Amino acid sequence: MGADDTITIAFIGAGAMGGAIARGLVASGAVEASHVCVADPSDAAREAFTALGGRAFADAYDMIDEVSPDVVFIAVKPQVLPKVIQPVAGLLDGRLVVSIAAGVSLATLAQVVGHGRLVRVMPNLPMAHLSGAAAVCAGPSASQRDVDLVCALLGNLGAAKVMREDQLDVEGAVVGCGPAYFALFVDALTRAAVKEGMPAADARDMVVATMLGTARTLAEEGVHPRAYMERVTSPGGTTAAALEELEPCVMEGAYAAVAAALDRTRELAETSGR
Repeated sequence: MGADDTITIAFIGAGAMGGAIARGLVASGAVEASHVCVADPSDAAREAFTALGGRAFADAYDMIDEVSPDVVFIAVKPQVLPKVIQPVAGLLDGRLVVSIAAGVSLATLAQVVGHGRLVRVMPNLPMAHLSGAAAVCAGPSASQRDVDLVCALLGNLGAAKVMREDQLDVEGAVVGCGPAYFALFVDALTRAAVKEGMPAADARDMVVATMLGTARTLAEEGVHPRAYMERVTSPGGTTAAALEELEPCVMEGAYAAVAAALDRTRELAETSGR
């Protein structure tokens, strides 16, 4: 999706994730800076966005009342969402409302916002660098056009896939947590390299470059991970010996990590009464 000269987008909350999406939409050329605005009580968050040419407000009510946006992203922490949204709920009537608040169901959103055009999104932090991923789930009153618009916008920041709401928790445990998993693997390989005599900074730089190159190959060529592994692995070679040790640990660890993340997600949901 290229720059849109008509649509206006507002963000209630411009913290780590909300600010990343807002800035990413402008930086990618998806939407003109003058057509994106944010509301956040933090001076630093507002300044980071106005530096790109967008508008920033300290109060969400003032922003929506003055700008009258077509799309409103709710990008505040789940625990403060009701307190922040209730004062502006009346202004959201008829607008497309997109929530990125983790763990807040469409049913809960409807209670706070009203039974309007609601869409839930589970993004991840690499969207800040236009290389992230987001799961998109439509509420009962959202149209196909609404869903297509959200996917088109977020597609400028990485991959955007439509999912059922019951799949969002799994996406969160895999993709939302994924950047931490990958960072852990970079750290583990770096430590292994240092143990065997490589300088730490050089090892880290080379591991990151290798991971980036591998990700690009998988994405751009559409090659299956197993097929790519075969390219690198010679029969009876060093990679084959390494994979024999590594694969069982990685597979078992991945399954256990996702299961643990899902268990914790369910615990948090019960605590919050989601």
